[in-house]
Amino acid sequence: MGGVASFAEDDSPLNKVAGLGFGGTPDDGLLDEIERAFAERGASVQVELAHLGDPHIAARLTERGYRLTSFENVLGLSLSSEHPRFEPEGITVRTSGDEEFEQWLDVIADGFAHPDTQGVASHEEFPREVIAAAVRDLVSAAGVRRYSAVCEGTVVGGASVRMTHGIAQLTGAATAPSHRRRGVQTALLAARLADAAAAGCDLAVVTTQPGSKSQQNVQRQGFHLLYTRAVLVKQTGVTDRL
Repeated sequence: MGGVASFAEDDSPLNKVAGLGFGGTPDDGLLDEIERAFAERGASVQVELAHLGDPHIAARLTERGYRLTSFENVLGLSLSSEHPRFEPEGITVRTSGDEEFEQWLDVIADGFAHPDTQGVASHEEFPREVIAAAVRDLVSAAGVRRYSAVCEGTVVGGASVRMTHGIAQLTGAATAPSHRRRGVQTALLAARLADAAAAGCDLAVVTTQPGSKSQQNVQRQGFHLLYTRAVLVKQTGVTDRL
């Protein structure tokens, strides 16, 4: 059927089902198995469903008790051989080494724990320690390159990128609340795009909340909407009848 179901830990943002609809429609037996696995862990099932996937899946999930809770946008940019860098006054962007990993992680966790309120709000809220654990797991498992934005010797913003098969996936971008609206994310975005282009990537992709400041930032860099995905959630429990 395509797609993947993942469970990291209780209340983790990595607990989800993604990629359905590009390799056929999942049958009820497979959906039963997925829902049972999440129920055994006391977790709801969250499905991220792209509008380009098989439309019958949304109807089937609705029949099974899933409810639409949110939308996310996935945007893309074709990369040329070179991409300009940008650093606002007082901000330096650099690749982030292991020696400052904890500083980088602190900024990322703080930024996600205090989301920007512009645009459509996310349906999810996670404690800071849960965000930090999820980001730590992703960094160690996914082979990402980390970047820090530094102001007067202090890390005030962070981001990462994963490059594979010519695609640069922009991930984990956040700015300390006290340093927002100063061009930090624009600088981090430009640095990652420049390095991705230099590494031979021909496409960059990023996920944003609809109408958010993050979406505005990437659209100013030339990103265009590739697809929207609906987030559907079914509340489960060990006593649910599957």
